[in-house]
Amino acid sequence: MGLPLLKPMLARTGSPSDLERGNFLWEPKLDGTRALVYREGKRLRFLNRRGRWIEHRYPELSALHRSLLPDPCLLDGEIVVLDRGLPSFSLLQEREQQEDPLRIELLSRLHPATLVVFDLLVSGERELLHLPLVERKKLLPEAVEEGERLRVCFHTQEGRELWESVKKMGLEGVMGKRKDSPYRPGVRSPDWLKLKAVKTLDAVILGYTPGEGWREPYFGSLVLGAYSEGRLVLLGRVGTGFGTKTMEELSPLLRKLETRRRPVEEEPPYEVRWVEPRLVCEVKYLELTRDLKLRAPSFVRMKEKDPHECELELDVKT
Repeated sequence: MGLPLLKPMLARTGSPSDLERGNFLWEPKLDGTRALVYREGKRLRFLNRRGRWIEHRYPELSALHRSLLPDPCLLDGEIVVLDRGLPSFSLLQEREQQEDPLRIELLSRLHPATLVVFDLLVSGERELLHLPLVERKKLLPEAVEEGERLRVCFHTQEGRELWESVKKMGLEGVMGKRKDSPYRPGVRSPDWLKLKAVKTLDAVILGYTPGEGWREPYFGSLVLGAYSEGRLVLLGRVGTGFGTKTMEELSPLLRKLETRRRPVEEEPPYEVRWVEPRLVCEVKYLELTRDLKLRAPSFVRMKEKDPHECELELDVKT
């Protein structure tokens, strides 16, 4: 059979009260790059959320076809770079932005990636998407031979206990998945829930403000937005959390995308140089105000993600 080109199933935002649900399985939320894993013979490919093949960035994972036992098979998972046993988004960021072959090879040795799989969608000639999650979970360990570069994601029914553990470890949060749920490609389903220990948001970069002082060659802040009911809305700006390297790499991209067209209806009370809404970044924040503005946002990282996936899930202070 030819393996189908799918989009990953997506989660909605949950709340701590969901941790008590008895019909859910819970997993740690890993700070990595989501990837559908395609194994056909000796060929192993990774398809990211934007529909791009990214296996060339991770040559150290190329031999894992030997450890994925059904042929062919299709899995869902996360590519992570570990630092002292925990996922490091800063090391991953350096890996996932890289296209230079020599640099890719060097980083694969300095900061090797690990593939963590959590779902089995096709096994041999059998398509499994319609099966309940618990049945797919039972089949997954039989399909994977774990090793240094390949792991099966831990899961438990004790959501509250896992939540407290990941907070102590400094992990991003937890994922909850309804036990009897099928796999629904490309759907943001209430069958899957994400709970983050820190509030974060993936936002579309709409523009930037001019920089002053040492930031004059770069930018002062990024102007952010997200989609709400099909249209972009202004969420405010973020001016903290940037390293010099990030500003050096991002500034030429912003200038290349500059446009005279304002992509949102609202006109902010500060000077903005607008850009085409193609870039996505992650920010952490305290709350979203009633007028849909981020309070105390801080830049976390760039994200390789379709801007139209940045949908606003309201968590508004009343």
